[in-house]
Amino acid sequence: MSTSMSMRTHYCGQVTANEIDQTVTICGWVHRRRDHGGVIFIDLRDRYGLVQVVFDPKDPQLLAQAERLRNEYVIGVTGLVRARPAGTVNENLATGAIEIVAQNLEIFNESPTPPFMMDEHHKVNEDVGLRYRYLHLRRPEMVNRMVMRAKVNRYLRDYLSDRGFLEIETPILTKATPEGARDYLVPSRTHPGHFFALPQSPQQFKQLLMMAGMDRYFQIVRCFRDEDLRLDRQPEFTQLDIEMSFVKEPELQNMMENMLRGLFKTMLNVDLPDPFPRMTYAEAMTKYGSDKPDLRIPLEIVDVADLFKTVDFKVFAAPANDPEGRVAALRLPKGGELSRKEIDDYTQFVAIYGAKGLAYIKINEMAKGIEGLQSPILKFIPDHVVLEILARTQAQDGDIIFFGADKAKIVTDALGGLRSKLGHDRGLIQGEWAPLWVVDFPMFEWDADEKRWQALHHPFTAPVVNSLDELRNNPGAAISRGYDVVLNGFEIGGGSIRIHSSELQALVFELLGISAIDAKEKFGFLLEALQYGAPPHGGIAFGIDRIMMLMTNAASIRDVIAFPKTQSASCLLTQAPSLASEKQLKELNIRVRLPEAKK
Repeated sequence: MSTSMSMRTHYCGQVTANEIDQTVTICGWVHRRRDHGGVIFIDLRDRYGLVQVVFDPKDPQLLAQAERLRNEYVIGVTGLVRARPAGTVNENLATGAIEIVAQNLEIFNESPTPPFMMDEHHKVNEDVGLRYRYLHLRRPEMVNRMVMRAKVNRYLRDYLSDRGFLEIETPILTKATPEGARDYLVPSRTHPGHFFALPQSPQQFKQLLMMAGMDRYFQIVRCFRDEDLRLDRQPEFTQLDIEMSFVKEPELQNMMENMLRGLFKTMLNVDLPDPFPRMTYAEAMTKYGSDKPDLRIPLEIVDVADLFKTVDFKVFAAPANDPEGRVAALRLPKGGELSRKEIDDYTQFVAIYGAKGLAYIKINEMAKGIEGLQSPILKFIPDHVVLEILARTQAQDGDIIFFGADKAKIVTDALGGLRSKLGHDRGLIQGEWAPLWVVDFPMFEWDADEKRWQALHHPFTAPVVNSLDELRNNPGAAISRGYDVVLNGFEIGGGSIRIHSSELQALVFELLGISAIDAKEKFGFLLEALQYGAPPHGGIAFGIDRIMMLMTNAASIRDVIAFPKTQSASCLLTQAPSLASEKQLKELNIRVRLPEAKK
């Protein structure tokens, strides 16, 4: 091996034709070993890529050493770089024009046969990959994702720092606050019976920083939510947290748009639209059945309740005449090809959202009028209504129209979910990237179970109102100054202009059913701070994990997090969470009571 201070002179993936006739020292893992008639070839791998190493039979001692090598052995090789023989160049490899003829070999560590191969041609069972995450991360596609993530973080830091934002850390041990999900609690040893909470976001602290005069703040921060998981959720996740003073929506949104456009151009050479489209929450829910619509899918939901108000078909007439009901249609081009089983499968799918069924009309031949249609519900609907539906949905031969008729939320959610599923199942995606801003969210939504208002964003979002009385007298009509950034059907960022008045903040707490005593207990420090000259301010937080999932075309955010949790919020690598010892529990003054089934 080289006697220089460094163990290597080059990285495996960075030895090129420029180094021909030079002696180099490289280190890494044996990716693949091949024995061709006494000549041993090794593909050596590190974070930067692969390079081919040749062990020539002219050096029997070195060859014997090389014969010991197996996949994932960690070695160092010194050798002479030469051009590959004619006909053996690998155009798909950055180092494919050269190879290294070994002169010296050092085996740093051996390895048993790994539980999976390290190349992209072999699938890895997710549980096995999470159990052996340190091995899974060696695979080139995982290395590339981690490298991309580091570059994205650096770009975001540079962009914001160059515009006067200060990177400031906020506490991880803090106070439980109602922000839409359960907190992770941390018992305090020094304050018996008391608990810290891990932050769901640094929301209140970043607002306090604005009140402290920091003017522009950002942080790439870990956040924690004890909630049920999905492909784009984790119990601990990373967000880019941003807050600005003396700002209105257009300035903040334009700056964030420019950041995202620059990020995608720099990392992927992708030109996102300038400006991003804006869409109101009401339009998004009405047309697309979602507040995070995937605009790459060219399907729209069409309201038809007015056509059924006087029809005898009660399945449609009842919700059509119900102020809280909705009747809507979704046309699928060429959907007439769907089999009965496929329609049944989609009926089962919408049942997830509470839909009791999925009525449909197949358009076989428009020219034949009603005779050219096929549906079990046609006999219940007057012909003129059917024809108006065809006109309103712009139906054509070979299409199918699906219907939802129920409470408005059920219809909206069911047809919105169906729209997205049909778009992917039927290959209707148009274009690669479709960002947009969703704006004008309702300030509150009514929780029928708890019989109280809930904040649609969070309780610190400012409403668009002229007076406290206007908000107090009609909270359901209030529009918030919240905004979300949506990309390809995923919310990648959300924020708002904040409340900077102590009186307004207290009223919002009151409307949310938080008593004055509870408000003082949970948010007294914030209400007090608002009295000491709080500036107008607003901000946004971006989900780094979701952005990375989309940018790397990963199947889940677990694929872009170095050490993620499973869907049951456990770590297969470290076996966390684990039981605490009796000594630890005693120090914390805690007694554990397990559910009956787990005793």
